[in-house]
Amino acid sequence: MAFFGVTMLSLAPILGPLNETVQGANALPSTMSIGIIVGTILFGPVVDKFGYKWLLIIASIMALAGVQGLARCQAIEWLHASIAMLGFGGGILNGLTNALVSDIYEDDKRGGRLGILGACYCIGALLWTLLNYFIPDYRLPLNTISVIMMLCILFFVSIAFPQAKSQEGISLQKTVGLLKYPALVIFALVLFFQSGFEGVSGSFTVSYLDKACQIDNATATLSMTWFTIGMLAGRLPLGYITKRLKDLGTLYLYLLTAFTGVILLYAYGHQVSMVYIAMTLIGFGVGATFPVVLNYIGSTFRAQSGTAFSIALFIALCGQSIMNRLAGSFFDEGKYDWFLYILAIALIAIMALVPLAISASKKIKK
Repeated sequence: MAFFGVTMLSLAPILGPLNETVQGANALPSTMSIGIIVGTILFGPVVDKFGYKWLLIIASIMALAGVQGLARCQAIEWLHASIAMLGFGGGILNGLTNALVSDIYEDDKRGGRLGILGACYCIGALLWTLLNYFIPDYRLPLNTISVIMMLCILFFVSIAFPQAKSQEGISLQKTVGLLKYPALVIFALVLFFQSGFEGVSGSFTVSYLDKACQIDNATATLSMTWFTIGMLAGRLPLGYITKRLKDLGTLYLYLLTAFTGVILLYAYGHQVSMVYIAMTLIGFGVGATFPVVLNYIGSTFRAQSGTAFSIALFIALCGQSIMNRLAGSFFDEGKYDWFLYILAIALIAIMALVPLAISASKKIKK
C-alpha cells in the first residue's frame, strides 16, 4: 500500500523534468489513470478465484518494471508503456491489499487494521515526495524504490497467503450480480464522493490558493504535505476511536472535522498558517471513510470480498475522474470559489449516504 502511495504521486515531482526532455510527457497522467482503473476492475474476480499470492507478486513485478521504465526510458512511447504498467500494477496492489487485510481480520479488528493500511499509503506518498525534494535527480529515488520493492517481492514469495475462495470459473454474471445489493451500490457511491473529494483536493488546492488567495506556488504546494500528514494522523488511531464511537459516530466525527477545515479555508484562505491548519483538518477528516466503508464491504460480502472491493473501488475512481473534470471546467471559467463548494457538497453527500448504506448492510447480514 505504501508503494501505491508512490504510484499515485509518482509523476508529480518528475513530470517537470520529463517535460524538459520528452515531448508529450503531459499526457502521461491520463495513461496512468487508465492503468489504475483497469487494474482495479480486474483484481477482484481473480483473487476470489485464484487467491492473493501470485497476483500480488505479478502486480509488484509489473509496477517495478514501470518504475524502472520511468528511470531509464526517454522515448515517449516507452514512457507511456512504463506508466501504464505502473498504474496497472498499482491499481491491483491498492485493491488487493485492502481485500487481503479485510479477509485476514475479524469484524472487531478489521476497521482499525484497514486504517493502518491506509496510513501506509500516506507514508509512501510522503517518503516519495521527500526523496524527490532532497534528491534533484529523479532517477535515484526511482532506483531506491525499486530496490525496496524487489526485497518485498522476495518476501512475498516466501510466505503463505489465504486460500482462494472459489473453485468455480470467473463469471461476469456473478460479478455484475453483486450490483443487485443496495448496500454495495450505496457504499460505492460513498466512495465515489470520497474519492472525488480527495482527487479535487489533490489536483486543485494549489491552483486555488495561487489564483484565488494569492499565495505563492511553493507555499501552496507545501499545504498538500500538511494534507497528507493530517490523513496519516487520522488513520493511525482509527481502530481506537472506532471502538469507542462505533463506525457511524467515527465517520461523522471525521467528516465534520473535514467540513471545519473547508470552512477555515473559505474564511482564512489568505493566511498561510490558517491554510496549513485547514489542510491538516481536511486530511484528518477524510482519513476514516475508505477504511470504515471497506470494512463494511468486506464483512458484508465475505464470499466475494475481492470482487466487491473491485466494484466499489472502480466506482470510486469514476468519482475522482468526474469530479476532477467538473472542478477543471470551473477553473477554466475562472470560478475558483466553486472548488470549495464541490468539497462541501461531497462531504454532505457522504454524510447523507452513510446511514443508508449501513442500514442496507445490516439487512443483508440478517
